[in-house]
Amino acid sequence: MEPLTTSYPLKYSVPKARVFVLFLSMVLCTTILCLLQLRFFKPKIKDFYSFEVKDSRGRIISLEKYRGKATLVVNVASYCQYTDKNYIALQELHREFGPSHFTVLAFPCNQFGESEPSSSQEIESFAKGNYGVTFPVFHKIKILGSEADPAFKFLIDSSKKEPRWNFWKYLVSPQGKVVKFWRPEEPIESIKPEVTSLIRQIIMKKREDL
Repeated sequence: MEPLTTSYPLKYSVPKARVFVLFLSMVLCTTILCLLQLRFFKPKIKDFYSFEVKDSRGRIISLEKYRGKATLVVNVASYCQYTDKNYIALQELHREFGPSHFTVLAFPCNQFGESEPSSSQEIESFAKGNYGVTFPVFHKIKILGSEADPAFKFLIDSSKKEPRWNFWKYLVSPQGKVVKFWRPEEPIESIKPEVTSLIRQIIMKKREDL
């Protein structure tokens, strides 16, 4: 008498094989999609000029308009022990090197000793009326904490230096990268050589592109 045989293992092996093939196909498709995303949809690397800010009237301004220049970004305040000295020095710097290849960008902030309590338009009028500033004075912002302005947060993250008081200065290259920073008590003479070097590079590049 012949031994009994069963086909059950064979019967169930076909669906298992199909499930396995389907699983491999899904994994393969997912891998291909991820690779395509990395290849064609790379997130844009941020630089300082890729951000938007508000002017003193609250209008949106793209910092892209300053790309190609050397910029000195400063958190300013109207009622601080450093106000007079710094506003005078910043305007002197802007007058000497700007506006074609260099500009100062002032961002009022009230987080240090509450020394910038006025509205943004009042702050701009104060700076122009008392110090004759011709560089942009933007909307009052926060630069510390969870509500920090993204553009200023970029400066802090890039330099690894967080302002501890008013009038910290960040020098930004024409490509939007932080080059150097200075504390409020440091003299304007220490900034000029760095600005001059960047401007020289800008002029040389323009001559090469002609």
